[in-house]
Order: sequence, then structure tokens, then C-alpha cells
Amino acid sequence: MIGKILKTMRREANLTQEDLSKITYIGRSTLSDYEREKTDINFENMEKIANACDYEIVFINKKNKKRILTSQNIAREEI
Repeated sequence: MIGKILKTMRREANLTQEDLSKITYIGRSTLSDYEREKTDINFENMEKIANACDYEIVFINKKNKKRILTSQNIAREEI
């Protein structure tokens, strides 16, 4: 499922895998592997791709709907 999301974000940003590779410094073949779900993506690379495509990763608590955005500066003590 994550591969489809990555591919959708990239396409909506009108980026080729080559373009995205140059922006994120992630190899084009690695991006292809992520999109085809041949390789698991780590969170750091997922965030790089999301940012390059003008997306933001958001965590939503199911119970209280509290949102945490990756762009928020969260103090280490809170984690």
C-alpha cells in the first residue's frame, strides 16, 4: 500500500523518479523499489519524499483525534 501512496504523491507533484531522486538524494532505483514495494522504506526517506512532493506526514490519535505533524518541533522529553 505504501508504494501506491508514494507513487501517487510523486505523480501529483509532477515529478519523475529521476527528478525526485535529485531532490531527495535517494537513488532512482531505490525509489522504484519503494513504489513497487520490493524494498521497505525507512521513515527518514518517507519524510524526504513527502516533503519533496509537498505532503506532510500526520499521526492522528484514534481516540481523541489529536494530531502530530512531522513538521512540529517536539521536544525529546515528550517522545
